[in-house]
Amino acid sequence: MAQAYTRTPQQKIESGFGLRSTADEVLKGIDLSGKLALVTGGYSGLGLETTKALVKAGARVIVPARRPEAAQEALSGIENVEVGELDLSDLNSVKAFADRVLASGRSIDLAILNAGVMASPETRVGPGWELQFATNHLGHFALINRLWSLLIAGEGARVVATSSTGHHFSPIRWDNLNFEGNYHKFEAYGQSKTANSLFAVELDRRGAEQGVRAFAVHPGGILTPLQRHMGREEMIALKWIDEDGKGNPGFKTPEQGAATQVWAATSPQLEGKGGVYCEDCDIAEPAQEDGPRVGVKDYAVDPEEAKRLWDLSVELTGVSGA
Repeated sequence: MAQAYTRTPQQKIESGFGLRSTADEVLKGIDLSGKLALVTGGYSGLGLETTKALVKAGARVIVPARRPEAAQEALSGIENVEVGELDLSDLNSVKAFADRVLASGRSIDLAILNAGVMASPETRVGPGWELQFATNHLGHFALINRLWSLLIAGEGARVVATSSTGHHFSPIRWDNLNFEGNYHKFEAYGQSKTANSLFAVELDRRGAEQGVRAFAVHPGGILTPLQRHMGREEMIALKWIDEDGKGNPGFKTPEQGAATQVWAATSPQLEGKGGVYCEDCDIAEPAQEDGPRVGVKDYAVDPEEAKRLWDLSVELTGVSGA
């Protein structure tokens, strides 16, 4: 008889890693030989460092890419990597990619949902969906649900959704999901990152008894191509760079930024755990009501909100697998 699902507490486990740990460091001593990983956007920024670290630990990595030619170039010289075309903002593209992977018949051991867009100009895709919510959440939701049979076919698969401290900017806007007539790029980004966290909460609840655990992670502040929609003056105002274009010294390197998602995907310290939001290679604490943007907001790990978002996502995408 299957055990009843028990929620993992949103509290630190004192992993021994931290802010400056790198992906290679958290993988030390972990052998991923024979494992198949999927890393969306695994050819740029954090995704590239994640792919490199997983391959170095012995995994084979599938890298879905909106720009497959650019991905092939960025990944040239790295063994055990295969690239597939995927545009997360287009559900037909998601289905086509998933069908190709399903046809291979291989089980998937790790899925790191790393790709995303941030602070983009107001853009509509599909039936009028706001781009950031469609790409960061709905595309990944449809992808994982379509590949569900491959995740449950393995032993102890993990799914990691790359969220962000940006989730502090906005809960789910149930009354105006697509920011129609009131677009704010950072609030729209925040909603999509809240959605990533809630997706992990409900996916973990649904998948635990089938051996699949899910986590959401904040990788940290890092300068990567994710900021491509932001201007220099804007980043100076936010103190992300200085007048000379140098990055904030408090930011992480890409190798450090990749660490938390790699840790969540592989660490034996998380055996039997799931459905939590992680940062700095540990489970995050709840955010303070009026404090700095550290930890996780209650609305981003609320199981009722998570189920409501799941049901809505099934309705919007027409996809349900888990």
